[in-house]
Amino acid sequence: MDSANPLLDPAAVARKRHAEIDGSGLLRYATPRRIWTGFEKTARRIVLAAGALGDGGAIEVVEAGRAHRLGTGDPVARVEVHDPRAYEALLRSGSVGLGASYIAGWWDVDDLTAFLRELFRRMRPLLDRMDRLGRAVGEVLDVPARLAAPSRGDDKRNVRAHYDVSNEFFELMLDDTMTYSCGLFERPDVSLRDAQVAKIDRLCSKLDLRPGDHLVEIGSGWGGFAVHAAARYGSRVTTTTVSEAQRSYVEKRVVEAGLADRVTVLGDDWRDLRGRFDKLVSVEMIEAVDWRHHDDFLAACAELLADGGLAAVQAIVIDDRSFERAKRHPDFIRAMVFPGGCLPSVASITASLARATDLRIVDLEDIGRHYAETLARWAANLDSHELELQRLGVSIEFRRLWALYLAYCEAAFLERHVSDVQVLLAKPSWRGRLGARAA
Repeated sequence: MDSANPLLDPAAVARKRHAEIDGSGLLRYATPRRIWTGFEKTARRIVLAAGALGDGGAIEVVEAGRAHRLGTGDPVARVEVHDPRAYEALLRSGSVGLGASYIAGWWDVDDLTAFLRELFRRMRPLLDRMDRLGRAVGEVLDVPARLAAPSRGDDKRNVRAHYDVSNEFFELMLDDTMTYSCGLFERPDVSLRDAQVAKIDRLCSKLDLRPGDHLVEIGSGWGGFAVHAAARYGSRVTTTTVSEAQRSYVEKRVVEAGLADRVTVLGDDWRDLRGRFDKLVSVEMIEAVDWRHHDDFLAACAELLADGGLAAVQAIVIDDRSFERAKRHPDFIRAMVFPGGCLPSVASITASLARATDLRIVDLEDIGRHYAETLARWAANLDSHELELQRLGVSIEFRRLWALYLAYCEAAFLERHVSDVQVLLAKPSWRGRLGARAA
């Protein structure tokens, strides 16, 4: 790998991340100097030849008015290539090159989600082989990898790189609960806001949350869960986030809601939390924890719970068979959107619980089927606020990054490449009944 070429070096892309909302840094990292003179034509021939072998939905590739049909099935997407460097980027850097070249405007497509779904389908046989290899060599590779685990400073920088972009940006994308996780769409006509409230209520019900409970939340987000739990259920809530932008937002929101006597907002790392709590919740935060720290994270959750306590962990998960491969693979999202991110699997969570905690799984619900709709609603919100995004100074490069990110995730959920689970954990002495679950 040529580390002088940022497009081909995921670590360099991750260092830059996308904290500059003006997008100038993204554009620089998406347009590297040319190397391997003359390779573009070869890369083009290889990509088009490989694409033509697909037997799924057909992708139409258009270059300067000339069309190539890749695949034998019904057309699913029409890609227009504006710059032939896109072929080299894809061939040499996979999804990282795909993302960087899209950000740079080297190609466009009429339906991002449909195009990416077809790519996931076509990549499945190769990923299956890579998954088998990952499982075969995982234990050997884990030994040196554990010596290079990220530090607390790395974790904090990675979280802030994503969440400290702009509160105003997230206000345009999310609903007014400011909830950045999977909602529950119990009917097709449910609003995004109602879907998010339904998700929060589902978790609170599973936790049997009551007015006398003291709940600790690891990963505040923008305060939607903490405010709802305190206002509707009367619980005391201690919530923490290492994102400075989120913490200031939540503190202001708590005061405005008149809940300062019930909600305490911290800026602590999860490793620094102290005390004993009746209940614990963590919604799609474990994905920001490196796989080498999963045992420590879940052990910390167990340590924070009082005897007889309950914890609810909502997590985006990858297929059990893919975890060993995916935890090392610098894909588009890890390189350009969520630096340091790592999706657990249900099996990896279960193994960590057994190794490092006394917690038992007493309920597990897969809600991944709701995530594609959640992502589609977020993308529609951004599309409908084009003028506001421009007034915020959000560049076209940044908007293209987020359009691709949301479509990439939507396609991954639709193709069951990933899913989302709510896991209810109990201390050994817990003998309660599960709260009523919505239909």
